[in-house]
Amino acid sequence: MEKKIINKMCSSLVLAASGIALTACNADFLDTQPSDRVGTDLVWSTYNMADAVVNGAYERFYWEQQGECPDWQNFDAATDVCDLDANWGGYDWARGRCNASYWGFNDWWKRLYEEIYRTSNVINNLDKCEAMSASERARDIAECKFLRAWAYYRANVLWRGVPIYTEPVEYGEDTKPRNTADEVWQQIITDCSEAINEPSLPNKYATSDKNYGRVTKACAYYLRGQVYMWLKDWSKAEADFAAITTMGFQLFPDYKNMFKAANERNDEYIFQYQYTDEEGMGSLLGRTHGNRNTYTADGFGCWNNLIPNPYFVDSYEYADGKPFNMDEVFPGYSKMDPKARSVYFLRDGLDPNAASDKLKAGYQQMVNYGADMSQYDKDGNEARILAIYQDRDPRMLMNFITPYSTYKGGSTADCWDYTLRWPYIGSDNAAPYDLRTDTNDRFYYLWRKFVPEGRETKNGLNSDIDTPIFRYAGALISLAEALNEQGKTDEAVKYINMVRARIPGLALLNSNEYTKVTGQDNMRERIRNEYGWELCGEGQLYWKQLRWDTWLDRKLGTNRTLVSDPSQLNGSNGMTEIWGTKRYTNNYIGEHVKLFAVPQGELERNPNLTQNPGW
Repeated sequence: MEKKIINKMCSSLVLAASGIALTACNADFLDTQPSDRVGTDLVWSTYNMADAVVNGAYERFYWEQQGECPDWQNFDAATDVCDLDANWGGYDWARGRCNASYWGFNDWWKRLYEEIYRTSNVINNLDKCEAMSASERARDIAECKFLRAWAYYRANVLWRGVPIYTEPVEYGEDTKPRNTADEVWQQIITDCSEAINEPSLPNKYATSDKNYGRVTKACAYYLRGQVYMWLKDWSKAEADFAAITTMGFQLFPDYKNMFKAANERNDEYIFQYQYTDEEGMGSLLGRTHGNRNTYTADGFGCWNNLIPNPYFVDSYEYADGKPFNMDEVFPGYSKMDPKARSVYFLRDGLDPNAASDKLKAGYQQMVNYGADMSQYDKDGNEARILAIYQDRDPRMLMNFITPYSTYKGGSTADCWDYTLRWPYIGSDNAAPYDLRTDTNDRFYYLWRKFVPEGRETKNGLNSDIDTPIFRYAGALISLAEALNEQGKTDEAVKYINMVRARIPGLALLNSNEYTKVTGQDNMRERIRNEYGWELCGEGQLYWKQLRWDTWLDRKLGTNRTLVSDPSQLNGSNGMTEIWGTKRYTNNYIGEHVKLFAVPQGELERNPNLTQNPGW
């Protein structure tokens, strides 16, 4: 899809033709009719108007990584992967601090049903447009069946049973009760199957095709395969993901640079959200993942709102597959007070007698903080900690900025290489060029994925970097999972190794003692780890952890029903500095948070709806 299509989506023509008032709709999800809406008959009378309605069906997804999105654009922050900066509100269900009136529940319900309305409008009415060829109408209807299925998929994962509407229902007529989760799964399967069976919908588009980025059969196979995984219909899931392997997709050879605007038209992306750097048309992932040295047009820098959690980052194995354990590097590390072990992450040169006043002050700062300075190596501290990140799965350094690694910032015209050091004593414009963050009083891992480097984008606050939603690597890992769950473990290894083989120096499964697959259960854990190490930051893991029922184990802890003190939870448990001190911890309020609450306003407006248990 040509990038300029996004501007067309947001034009007044689209808003009128779609029957959706983006700026004037109230909390009720189908109260979406502007008073100046173009008449229905006129909408379908011309090619341009009908085409605008189809494009409007795509537009509703882009809000998820823009300013109006609830919960800060990335569901990975609801998992153990990362946490929202304490200065911002969001992800309250995951943090254990909300009730059924939480605004995020309402926004997700409303936005998903807006998409269902838009796509159903096309599906039921596009054939009225005689100005459009029959094959183009059939293709566009198939696209919208997938898009509707994508909206229902998320709704069903979040609420596990929602009302099914397959026609564009007017406000006040949306009074159906909730369908069962199984009924919604079947509706998604039906929509995807009809898209797959439509001859006018291609398997994929070439990267040079002007329609690249539009929905294809591969999108529908991928989504239907995920539904079959929820249903544990593993043979059908296998068939769908295997079908994708025959369609011409391939892994992009350079993992790190795949997530750059220059490379986003590639044969790995199956379905992505597309952005431009025009005002209001970009992604905010650059802002929420970026740092103060990331270039922005206002010179203020980005905000690093989403803080990678050591629970996840430290899970990356060595490149040879050996599990990483900080206690093997620093004996007794896990038994030390987190503040005491901060000593291992300190910059060189801290000394009460240093010539530099900043280094003197830094030394005293860390003594006062509680660092065990008896373990400090004044001349080799940086090299010692840097070494623990050098021989790991290379995707760790491709996805994250770790201590004493560098990042090419754009906060000055010279685009210096900034180094993540602690304590911070640097300057944007002068040596030692310490990396500056929005959380400069604490020391965190930072994101590299989706963060512009130098001045490769016009404005990091309005990033033109596309976000992959489905990509071929994910299809291969899913195929491996479907195979393994049927006991075809040896065959599953092949597809995980295809993903790992892209990364230089990363050991393949069954290539040494550390990577030896010992059975189905062992392979299951390897597959789940591979999803995380490969897809982190892309907003995919929350949905998978819910399916596996591991989400609360990882986000809060396996001991959540046994302890009353939130600080004792043994999962990732909140915004965490690299050495383990907590900016905040999460609260356990019950297992019911695995499902969203039906918004209170919807319950009051539609008496046929019922609330999820516990809310």
